[in-house]
Formats: sequence, structure tokens, C-alpha cells
Amino acid sequence: MATVSPGRGSTGDGNELATGDHMTREEFHRIYAATDDAFRAELIGGIVYVPSPLKRRHGVHHLLLGALFAAYAARTPGVEAGDNATVLLGEDAEPQPDLYLRLLPESGGQSRTTDDDYVLGAPELIAEIAHSSRAIDLHAKKDDYARYGVHEYLVVTLGEGRLRWFDLRAGRELEASADGVVRLQVTPGLWVDTTALFAGDHAGAMATLERGLATPEHSEFVRRLSAR
Repeated sequence: MATVSPGRGSTGDGNELATGDHMTREEFHRIYAATDDAFRAELIGGIVYVPSPLKRRHGVHHLLLGALFAAYAARTPGVEAGDNATVLLGEDAEPQPDLYLRLLPESGGQSRTTDDDYVLGAPELIAEIAHSSRAIDLHAKKDDYARYGVHEYLVVTLGEGRLRWFDLRAGRELEASADGVVRLQVTPGLWVDTTALFAGDHAGAMATLERGLATPEHSEFVRRLSAR
């Protein structure tokens, strides 16, 4: 998520969204859907947040992690990767996470796609790129994700140069292995090389992912998804 600013978006008919507004998801979605396509806002814990423009470091890390998510989904039938898509998470929560991976409904996933093409319910894995939004991503947003059923949560904290990894079902933070690799639980075979991530080493990050995709755990996961 980007830096939160006191910006606002208007629909042209007197309705608007501004940081700090309190509203239900239904009200938020109605107004948000009528704003200009370039406008971004999220509803977190019933409070509206309007982000400011994204900086270079956000885009660089977002692209690399997103490439890993996309490559994983391409090799794992029944898994979908998404980027900056609105998620209808709960009665007071409508975030627009930087990245998500979800199991599709036909593969046993807990979310579904609405008739008007939104994700309804919690993706199994969500990732955010955090700088000055760190407090929101690690607290209010993490609380919403846990409350509404996201299984695992990654936060790339740019200021610290650290990938924070949370098992939201168990309510605990996990640590990368001694080799600096985060091996996700809900998506077996998705290995994120934290050293390569912060070095901007796309080749190294993809090589680590390939090792994860070659594991028996990933093969078994694909078999289970296919069996559904």
C-alpha cells in the first residue's frame, strides 16, 4: 500500500471519499465505483484511506514479488495471482492489496468471483509493499486480514529492508530460514529469496522459486488441487 495522504475522490454528484471517513463497505463501494478510474482508496476497519502516488522503490519491489506470484500461479493450476485488485473482504473492509494469491473456488478456495468481477472473501495469501504506510499495513490492515480469514500475509518493509511473514491463522510471525528463504505454507513450493528480493536480483529470485517448484511438496499440492 502507498503512503496515506489526506486526499479525496469525488463522484461529481456531491459524494466523495476522504481519508478518515467512517462508513460501511456497501456505502464505500457505491461511492468508490463512481469515482474516476485513476482514483484509489481502501476501506480498512470501516475507515477510508486514500494513498498518495507510489515511489520508485515501491514499484521495483512490487514488480519482483509480483513476478514470483505470477510464475507460481502459472505452474500451479487452480491458483490465481492478482495485482492491485479490489477485494470485498467483509462488512467494513474493502482493501486493494498490492498482491494476492488465492485458490479458485473449484480448487477448494475460500473466495469467489462476483458477477461484476470482484473478489469476494479472503484470498489465502496477501502481500503488501510498505514504506510510510508501515503502521497501517502491520496493524489495522493486518487485523482486518486476520479477522476475515486470510491465511498468510507478507509485508515488504522498505525502510527496514525486511520481509515480514505472518501466519494469521495461528496469530504469529514467522521467520525466514537460515538461507534467507521464506517458504510459504499455504502455497507449497512458493519460495521467496529475501536476499534476492532486496538486491533487485530477478534471476536469483526466480532460481530460488524454481527450486521450490521442483519439490515434492509442490507436486503433491498440484495433485491435490487437480483431484478437486
